[in-house]
Order: sequence, then structure tokens, then C-alpha cells
Amino acid sequence: MKPKFKPKLRPKKIAHAPRRTATTPSASAALPIVGIGTSAGGLEALEHFLSHVPKNSGLAFVIVQHLDPTRKGIMPELLQRNTGMRVIQVKDRTFVQRNCVYVIPPNKDMSILHGVLHLLEPASPRGLRLPIDFFLRSLAQDRQEHSIGVILSGMGSDGTLGLRAIKEKGGVVLVQDPATAKFDGMPRSAIDSGLADIVAPVDDLPGRIIAFLQRTPLRHPPEPALEAKTQSALDKATILLRTHTGHDFSLYKKNTFYRRIERRMGIHQITKIADYVRYLQENSQELDLLFKELLIGVTSFFRDPACWEALRKKILPALIASRPDGHVLRAWVPSCSTGEEAYSLAMVFKEVMAKLKSRKGITLQIFATDLDKDAIDKARQGVYPKNISADMSPHQMSRFFIKDEHGCRVTGEIRKLVTFATQSLILDPPFTKLDFLSCRNLLIYLAPEMQKKLMPLFHYSLTPGGVLFLGSAETVGTFTDLFTPLKNELRIFQRTPSALRPEPIDFPSAFAPPLPNGTELQPAPKSNLSLQALADQLVLDNYAAPAVVVNDKGNILYVSGHTGKYLEPAAGKANWNIFAMAREGLRYELGNAFYKALDQQIPVVVRGLKVGTDGGKQHVDITIQRLEHPEPLRGLVMIVFTDVAAPLETTVASSSAKTGKNPARHLRQQELERKLQQARLAAQAIREEMQTSQEELRSTNEEQQSTNEELQSTNEELTTSKEEMQSLNEELQTVNAELQSKVDELSRANNDMKNLLNSTDIATLFLDKNLNVRRFTTQATKIIKLIPGDIGRPITDLASDLLYPELTADANEVLRKLGFAEKPVNARDGRWFTVRIMPYRTLDDRIDGVVITFADITVAKTLEVKLRSQHAVLEKHGAKNSVAHTKVSNQKARRSRKL
Repeated sequence: MKPKFKPKLRPKKIAHAPRRTATTPSASAALPIVGIGTSAGGLEALEHFLSHVPKNSGLAFVIVQHLDPTRKGIMPELLQRNTGMRVIQVKDRTFVQRNCVYVIPPNKDMSILHGVLHLLEPASPRGLRLPIDFFLRSLAQDRQEHSIGVILSGMGSDGTLGLRAIKEKGGVVLVQDPATAKFDGMPRSAIDSGLADIVAPVDDLPGRIIAFLQRTPLRHPPEPALEAKTQSALDKATILLRTHTGHDFSLYKKNTFYRRIERRMGIHQITKIADYVRYLQENSQELDLLFKELLIGVTSFFRDPACWEALRKKILPALIASRPDGHVLRAWVPSCSTGEEAYSLAMVFKEVMAKLKSRKGITLQIFATDLDKDAIDKARQGVYPKNISADMSPHQMSRFFIKDEHGCRVTGEIRKLVTFATQSLILDPPFTKLDFLSCRNLLIYLAPEMQKKLMPLFHYSLTPGGVLFLGSAETVGTFTDLFTPLKNELRIFQRTPSALRPEPIDFPSAFAPPLPNGTELQPAPKSNLSLQALADQLVLDNYAAPAVVVNDKGNILYVSGHTGKYLEPAAGKANWNIFAMAREGLRYELGNAFYKALDQQIPVVVRGLKVGTDGGKQHVDITIQRLEHPEPLRGLVMIVFTDVAAPLETTVASSSAKTGKNPARHLRQQELERKLQQARLAAQAIREEMQTSQEELRSTNEEQQSTNEELQSTNEELTTSKEEMQSLNEELQTVNAELQSKVDELSRANNDMKNLLNSTDIATLFLDKNLNVRRFTTQATKIIKLIPGDIGRPITDLASDLLYPELTADANEVLRKLGFAEKPVNARDGRWFTVRIMPYRTLDDRIDGVVITFADITVAKTLEVKLRSQHAVLEKHGAKNSVAHTKVSNQKARRSRKL
């Protein structure tokens, strides 16, 4: 359903800041730089993109493409034909300027610092290289919230991690519509990760970028107090979000909240925040998008490597050393997003435990929570794009991930350590008795009053000596008495013993404190006074068998019915462990049956146990079952106690023993007890044999695992080869597109040259160094008997109308002296031609044959003959006149002498 309200669009020019000196970082602060990533099929997409960018847009574009590292790049000259902007192949330390397009050269990685492009040598020329991710990450760091990332056609997932960095800094992400992309791998990866702000055909993307920049200022002034109207509109947006999603953003930082809304307004070309609030009212999909925008679900594996290195080398080993053998380390990662940080913690724990071989039985349980249900669903799948290899070592990739057709999947040993759940840190109860709490890059988005409430809560949730891990821009604030810095510069703190603070701890709703000794009770169900609920409760209390629910260590989590006949508190410090609370007669059999139920995962029933009670002996059957359903109870154990009547012979024997009658029966009872003891010993021996068999099976399983690892290693090698082939295929696609464009260009040039030569009406013949025919014009066929099949034949093999036997010698002389030769030559039919022979020079100044032109001078020669004949006639008449004149002169001379 389309919204009724359509915001008015007000186009206006981009306001450019005055230019400054290029050497200062602030000089390029207002220059919008667009990073474009593309791979296979990218040339066509780039041509369409640039053809729709105005010549004086005021933008700068930096193109990163997968190129063949062994070939010279011709991308700039191919793109120059489609844009009026200047297209430049980047050189090291190239300063980015407006209205220019910059193209990465082959076999280089590129970064940007203060508006200057820097080139770096790639770690490996082939294989899984991620030049787009590398540049977009640096662009996000350099331009911050002004960074703009564009993903066009391409295979694979390169660019997705770079877009995450841009989103984290508040930049904008545009993606080509996969339906219009020649290869949709890269666009789909960006869209599936939830990072795309705008998805449109490639022709529309330049206009969307310019429209966004028209609405969004390139420089934010210092954050003033919000105006009353603006604050009122923000409150209304908060109410709409709370009504639609159930989550309250009133404790979000106001200015950050406003900038996120302002960003959405820029995307939709809405100029007034009141109009945007109205747009929210009429468009529930925009509420969902704004909710996602506010969550800022940006994370990565081993974010801030120095912090994780400190955890690996010092923090976690010291924390594990302070815990007893068999301890379960409890960790909580609130705001986990898609799970990368929780899995990173699990990997580091595994690496640390592999080095601390002396510590036995210590395990890790990570609780990872987030407000975003979609992010939690992705985290549970544990599947990530292949380009995560840029954030970890090859050893970690091979050990903790399995590559498949969907990407990289975390292994079972890591996945089972993490439990994901949807949770609001503000509204829902926290996890308690924690050894490690990682809350990174969440507090910076919350108002100071909310941060002050969370710090005491974190202190309460951690056990003494527990570790608090914060983001690089976060601190414990004024709560230095609650946390001691272990690595202050890395934001790693340790919980101090409980301090006396006058203000109470503010707990979220539905929070329940834990039981002593680390045991947590499940929250009691809400009271319901209906007839059915009262009847059900009455049946449970008076007629259902007593039961308890325990964890795999025997700690009681829930009690149903009256269990006082079977369990009693042990003397000393309160202990909720069922083995410590079991009455006489239950402990031995209960322990054996309990571990049997855990190992075999089938219900175990032990009958006829005699339990010592305050009033004597009680016979009881116990049923122990490991729970698999429902999901919240998976892994727990239920123990049910059922009272049974005493066996008849036992009752009689007991009576006889008291009265002293029938000693034979009493002896029979003793014999049965002796046999029972023997049966117990035999059962113990069988149990030990079973344990030996289990050890052998474990050994066999380890061998199978070793074989599986070898097969996995082989599979990884094949996957690596596949990745290299895919990378090579992408490079070949790019080269093929470039060559195809070049072929088209050469074809047009060939047509132009052919038409030019034909239009001059000059016969031209091209010969190679061996004087074989290479090319000729149509007019040349009228002089030399040439047909298309003569290409490659020696010129001496062809019949000619010219009376020019010295043609071959003159051509060789030109090749030898690198000069030129020119002479008139007549033909058999009376035509005359000026034959000009010149060297054939290539663009790289290399002589590769000769060019012979035949200019028809028949008319000139005919005219010359006529002129010569006329000249001869004139000379003849001139001679006669000269003789006559001489005679007259002589006669006059004689007369004058006579006189």
C-alpha cells in the first residue's frame, strides 16, 4: 500500500566550501568522494554510471575494480569516452580533486588519507584479494559520515566489509539493482547483509547521490541544543517507534538520534522533520528501516586487533588461572549484532585453552544478545562471506570455519559455545554470575543517564575478578571504584570487590536475583486465579510425584512438590547441589543413575531404594531423565521421586527380627542382602569395563576426527584453488570486456581509415618488411591486379600496368636508408602516376614495412606534353624572327658605314 503523503522535493545546488591548500587535511573536508567497487561486468556498468554524472557535479569518483595484475590497464581511456570529467589512473600520492574520476592501476591496493590516494603492493597477486574492502574501509576512516560507497556488477562478496565500515561511520551505501547487473554476486551480498540504503538501476544511482548531498550538509556545525520544534518531532518519532517495535529510544543520544533521522530524510528528499514524522505515520516500512538504522548493527571479527591480542596473551589466561578446575566461564555479549564478536571470543578462548593444557575441565558458555531479531537469526546460522579472511589469520580460518557454497560457516565446536537470544539491555533482566562481559560500542549511543544506570548493573552481573570489555571510545566514567583498569588504553577493566555506594542499583523489569552459590532459579510464573489454574496447582501439590530439575552438575534449578522426605539441606554453607542434599540411602544409587542418564540420554529408573527419614525407612523409586524438549530446558535433568510400598518379605523379616521369631527367614534376608552387595560390585565392574570401552571409542573417534581434518584440509586446498580460479575468471572477464571495447574501437577506426583512404582517390599499397602485401585501397586494384586473396603475397608475384621494374629495388632502398623515394612512372595504357615510397612507422617508432602511394598525374602529363609542343613551336618561330632581325640589323649597319 502506497503512503498517502508524498514529500515535496526541493532541488537546489550543492554548496561547495571555498578551496584551500591541498596539503591541509581540512582542504578536502567538504569534497564528497564516492568509492565505487566493481568486478566482472563492471565496465558496462561504469560506462552507464559515468554517462549520467554531470560534468560539473562537484564530486570525485574513485573506482576500484578487479584487474589482471599482469596486464597494462586501459580502463581510463575506455571510460573517458563516456564522461566529460577527467579520468585518471592513480599514481602514488595522488590528490583527489573535484569533477575527476580516479581508477586503480593493476596489481595495486589503494588507500586514502586526508584526501590523498596512496598505492600499496598487494600481499599476493592472485587468489582471494579484497581491494574493494581495503579501499572502502580506508574511505570510511578518512571521510567519516561523509563517506559514500557504491557497489556495481561483480562476482563474489568483495566490498561488503567495506560497506559495513561506511555504515558504522554514518555514511551512505548505494547498490546496483541485481536485476540490472551482469553479475549479481557483489550487489546481492551487500543487500543480503542489510547494508544498502539505496538499491536502484545503475543509471539512477548518480542522481540519487546528488539528491542525497543536496539535502545532507557536508559539514556539521557544533551540536547545539535542539530547537523546541525539532525536539517535539523527535519525541513523536520515538513514540511511533515504541508503538511499532515495542522498544523505547528515549534514552538514545538526542543529537545522534537526530542525525540518523536527518540521514533518512536525505535519502527520501524530505526537507522538514515534521514532514518526515508524517511520513513515518503513513509508512510502517520506513519505521522498520529507521529502527534498523538506529541499531547500527555493524561489527566484524576481531575488531580492534590489539585488544584481542591482549585478551589472548594476558587477560584470558589470568582469568582462567583464577578459576578452579571444572569451572564454567560465563560470558555475556550484549548488542552482539550478527555474532562476529561472540564467535571471536569463543575462538580466542579455544586458542588460550590449547596453550593451557594443565587446566582441566574449564569450559565456556557465551550468552550473546541483541535487540535485532534478524541479526540474531543470522548469528545463529553462523554463515559469513568469504572475505572475512581479511580479519583473521589463515590458521584461524582453517580451524574455526568450514567453507561451503554459501560462504564460511563456523565449526560445531565454536557454535556450541554460544547461545543467542533476543534481549533489550534496558528492559530485560541481565545475565548474572558472569566471568566476562563484552559491551563494545553500545554505550556511545546511549544518553549519559542511561550509562550511569548500566555501570552498576554490569558490576552486579560480574563475579569478583570478572572482566569488563568496552569499546575504544567508551569508559567506566565516574565508576572507578567499581572497576579497575587492566589495560586502560584498550578499555579492559576488572570488577573490584563490592563497594559501598549510596545510590541503589536500578534493575530492569522482570529482573530476579540469583540464589546463593551461583544457582539461578527460573522466574516464577505469573499468578492466575482462574479455576483451571487453581485446580492444576492443587493436583501438583497433593497428587503429583515430587520432582526436581537440575543442571548437568546436579545444581537444583526448580523444585516441584514436597521433596523433604528425600532431600534435606546439608550442614554448613548453603548448598543447592542434589548430591549434597540427598538423604541416606539415595546418594550412591542416585549418583550412578544420574551420570548414566547423562551419558546414555535415556530415562533411568532405580526401584526399591530405602531412604532414611525422620520416621524410619521409606521405599522409593527414582526416575532420572535428561530433557531435550522444550528448547529452554534442553540439557537439564529431571529427577522424579515415587513412593512405593515395602516388599512383603522384607516387612515380615523385619517383624520377625523384632520379635525374635523365625530365624530361618532372618538368615534368608541376610543372604539376599549379601547377594545384593555382590550384584552391586559386579555392576561396578561392568561400569568400569564400560568406561574402558568408552575410552576406546573416544580413541577411535579421535582417529576419525584426524582423518576428517585431513579430508577437510584437502577440501580447503580445493576451495582455495576454486577461489583462485574464480579470481582469475573475474580478471579474465574484465580483460575480455576491455578487449571487446578495444576491438569495437579498432573496428570503428578501421572503417574511418578505409573511408578516408577511399575518399582521397589515391591508390595506396601497404607492404611488410618482406614486401608482402598487407593492405591496399580500391584505387590500387586499377593499377596492380589485386584481389582480397592476395594479402600476404609478394609484390613481385603480382601483375601490374606500370612500366616500373625498379619498384622492388626502390622499396628495399627505402627500408635500408629510412628515407623516401618519389618518381613519375607511366603505365602501359598511357596513364602516368607519381609513385611515392615511404617507410611504415608504428606508434612506438618502429619500421614495419613501406607505404606506396600512386597519384594519377595523367592529366598533368598530357598538359605537360601540350605545353612542351607549344613551347617548341614558339621556339621555332622565335628563331626565324631572330634571323630576320639579324639581317635587317646588318643591312642598317652597312648603310650607316657607307654614309
